[in-house]
Amino acid sequence: MPSQRQRADRSLNGKFDLKGYLLARSAAIDEALDRFLPKATAKPATLHRAMRYSLFAGGKRVRPALCLAAAEACGGDWTDALPSACAIECIHTYSLIHDDLPAMDDDDFRRGQPTSHKVFGEGIAILAGDALLTVALEIASRGRVVPRYQSQTVIGELAAAAGSRHLIAGQVADLEGEGQRISVRQLRYIHERKTSALLRCAVRLGGMSANCTPAQLAALGQFGQNVGLAFQVIDDILDVTQTSEQLGKTAGKDAASQKATYPAIVGLERSRLIARRLTDRAFAALRPFRGRAVALEALADYLLRRDR
Repeated sequence: MPSQRQRADRSLNGKFDLKGYLLARSAAIDEALDRFLPKATAKPATLHRAMRYSLFAGGKRVRPALCLAAAEACGGDWTDALPSACAIECIHTYSLIHDDLPAMDDDDFRRGQPTSHKVFGEGIAILAGDALLTVALEIASRGRVVPRYQSQTVIGELAAAAGSRHLIAGQVADLEGEGQRISVRQLRYIHERKTSALLRCAVRLGGMSANCTPAQLAALGQFGQNVGLAFQVIDDILDVTQTSEQLGKTAGKDAASQKATYPAIVGLERSRLIARRLTDRAFAALRPFRGRAVALEALADYLLRRDR
């Protein structure tokens, strides 16, 4: 009997089955994460339980799935991209743990369950995030070496996306923007760094694992940049249009904390228009792949349809 992964792969030959694709790739990512991470019983057990608690809390694995899909678009074997995909998910989870802390967004729920600091305390939550960030670099170093992209290139790309000029810069600007009147340009700066940088990194690392050409890498970067921006705009929209049960986290937190968001600055309808335009640009970036990026296109469409 064919496995879930094999069924999803076969679906690519006909009408694309995004649900099957995500299920199969998520299962493969979870298996790999389980192998790469220290076991929950390894000392210090409390730390490793906390790392696994957040990492296996039911996320959709969109970022690592984009990484694997990018490898496929470039003609590579998606399994070669698994170390990079897992590293991306570890960094994403670390950022969520820290975002939810009382000193940051102060959220009690994430993915429908209590946040890390509510279960393990603030100290362990901080350390679990730190550990996920550092183990991500270790995992990324295990990827297959290809002619164009050596390990130091991959690790450098990942570290830069997570560093003080990108992911962390976005969080700093987000904190400093609370309660302030900021421009759309300033808000774009936040979103480009806090969300788009990691999505862009995910697809670029996927391409690198397939030894993609410089032109393909540039196209993937454009795709990831625009999808990442659209993703965050839609997150802003959902925070004011959906319930906590629908979101799996506390709804209305952005407004309550006076966060700068697209709906707050330009309104809901213009926010939706911006999201659609960004995704159109993402699709346009995939034209050079000439039909080989079907999974990336389906994932982008899925991200845009979250508010419908």
